[in-house]
Formats: sequence, structure tokens, C-alpha cells
Amino acid sequence: MAAQFRLPGTVEKFSTLIGHNSISSVLPEYDQSNMAVINSLATWLEDLDFRVQILPVENQPGKANLVATLGEDNGQGGGLVLSGHTDTVPCNPEKWQSDPFTLTERDNRFYGLGTCDMKGFFALVLDAVEQFRDAEFKQPLIVLATADEESSMSGARALAQQNALKMGKAAGTKKRYAVVGEPTSLRPIRMHKGIMMENVRVTGRAGHSSNPALGISAMDAMHSVMGELMTIRKDLAANFQNAHFAVQSPTMNLGCIHGGDNPNRICGNCELAFDLRALPGMSNDDLREEIRTRLTPIAQAHEVELEVEPLFPGVSPFETAESSAIVQACERLTSAKSEAVAFATEAPFLQELGIETLVLGPGNIDQAHQVDEYLAHDQIEPCVNLIAQLINEFCLS
Repeated sequence: MAAQFRLPGTVEKFSTLIGHNSISSVLPEYDQSNMAVINSLATWLEDLDFRVQILPVENQPGKANLVATLGEDNGQGGGLVLSGHTDTVPCNPEKWQSDPFTLTERDNRFYGLGTCDMKGFFALVLDAVEQFRDAEFKQPLIVLATADEESSMSGARALAQQNALKMGKAAGTKKRYAVVGEPTSLRPIRMHKGIMMENVRVTGRAGHSSNPALGISAMDAMHSVMGELMTIRKDLAANFQNAHFAVQSPTMNLGCIHGGDNPNRICGNCELAFDLRALPGMSNDDLREEIRTRLTPIAQAHEVELEVEPLFPGVSPFETAESSAIVQACERLTSAKSEAVAFATEAPFLQELGIETLVLGPGNIDQAHQVDEYLAHDQIEPCVNLIAQLINEFCLS
């Protein structure tokens, strides 16, 4: 009998994953392929007898998702999905104390870009799975690795559209559960706000500023647009609250504005970009429609053209019921009550596939997207143990 392959140790897995530059960015000069991460994960998972699919993301050269399955998946649901993204945000290497693409240990921490958010999660998933080499899986274990979460979430969108997890919808279909391993300090998160980013473009007519009749000021119209958006913000705060969140109402941030070209010229064009973070139960599509409806009279009053368009497709608000088996299990195993957070994740896309989902992973969100990102050593063993307990409960029992 051939000798059984042994996966690299925890440190080596961390080091390999951190060493692959998989930055995703809306700016082409920073954007990188995630294929090196995908291929490393595929090799390790295949050595653990997973059936691995690498699914290129359409119209995204060099970007792919991975779906790896251990145990029989007959399309009738059941089992556990462990999900994470393979990309990172851009960084400023000159501001780091060590190379962000080289795993560095100091102060009982692993430093490196993606240690916390969230390549480290995959290394710990593999550590946990290795304990079950000879186990009989009654329900499938699925490891999901996605592309471009930090920029467009195009990977998760593609999986949702393809129904890549192929779960049936028949009456006998078992429930399937997922954990998205974003950094939550191993606290279960069962709801988060959505996010939409919109651009308002006002087109007037430039002219000499000595005579207002020679033009139509796009900036004057934008002043009214801003006033109406702030009124919408007040209305949303008055009408929608959720006490589970630290900021209990929806938020709207008027983020940037650009317009005009000279003080002595009537402004012909002006653009405003804003974000809106809706609570669970609210609809991004409904909010977009309300905003367009309420801004249309401003265009008519100022005799300008006004366009509202999304800067990206947005992420829906997310909520899983407190009574869900995955929420109950994670609350029991962590001795922590499930919570709500303001940041968005890929969880809503898994929900679209009918999977009851929770967000829970090692590391603190405060370290994500920061110089000298790290994962504390004291998160590692508890995370591996928790993942192993979830595998045992949802795949072996």
C-alpha cells in the first residue's frame, strides 16, 4: 500500500496562501489573478479525497471559483458548506513592518496580507478536515472558495447564477447549512446590513457666469438632489430600526462629489456617489426605485438631465433565523449569542441557493484591510476544534 500523503503543516499552508498575491481591485493596475490560491487549495483538497471543480468566472480572465465535495452529494441537500474568498484588498507594502506576502510570526501572531481576511480560514479548515481521513460521511462536506469578494463579489454572484452547489428543491430535500469564515473573533453572526453604491449624474448647460440665463447649473440642481437624499436618509432612520445592530437604522453616506471646471463658468455637469446600507427585510431594488422616483421632480424643476445608476450590483441584507440549526449549533459550541454586524459578506448569495447560512471565522474584523494585518495564535486551535465539531454534527451524525 502506498504511503498516505500528509498535508503541509499549518504554518506551511499559511505561508503558501499568503505568498500568492491575489489582490482584487476595481483598478486594473492592482487587480491580480486568484488562480495560484485556487490551485494550491485544489491540490490539498484532492489529497484529502475531495472531488474538486474549478469554475472560471465568466468575463473575468484569471479568476475562478472552487467547489470541493467530500462524501456523496446526490442533489438532495444536506451537509455543510465551509465558504471563504480567496482574494485580498490592495495594500501599502512600504507601510508594513514586514513583507505582506511573506508569513511572519511575532508577538504570538501570524502577520501577512490575508491572514485574517481570510486566507487563514482555509488553512484551518484543512487542519480540521484532516482529522476525518477515515470517517464515513453521511452528508456531504463542501469547501467553497470564491473570487473577487473584495471588489465586485463576481465569484459568489456567478455561483448563485449557476446553482453550482446543485441542491434540489424537491419535497424530500434536506436542509443544507453553511459557515462563511469571515473574521468575527469566532462569534456567530446571523445578520448583517446590505450595501448599495449609487452614482447620480446631473447634466445642465455650461455658460458664462456673468449671466445665469446663459446656462443651467448642474450644481444648483445637485444641491437639491443632496437635500432630497438627506430627507430620504431621515425618513429611513425614522421608519426602520433593528435593535440587534450597533447602528440600529439604515445609513446613507454622501461619499464624493465632482462638478464644474472654473469659478467663472456655470457648472454643466455634476456627479455624486453615495452608499446606502439597508437592514434585513429591506430591498435594495425597492430603495433604488424610491430614490429615482423622488429625484425625478428635481430634474424637471431645474430643467436638467438626471441619471441614477449603480456603481456595482450591490449586496442584499442578510438574516438567518435564530432557530436555525446552524445558528443553534454555533451558539452552543462557542457559548456566545449570535450577533449582527454592519459589514457585508457573501452570505446572501448562499441564501439564494436555499442554504441556511452563518458568518463565523477566526480573527478580528478590526485587523482586516489594515497595515500589518494579523491572525492571533490563540484563535487557531479554537477555530480548528469548532470546525471539526461542526463537521461531526452536520456530516457524520
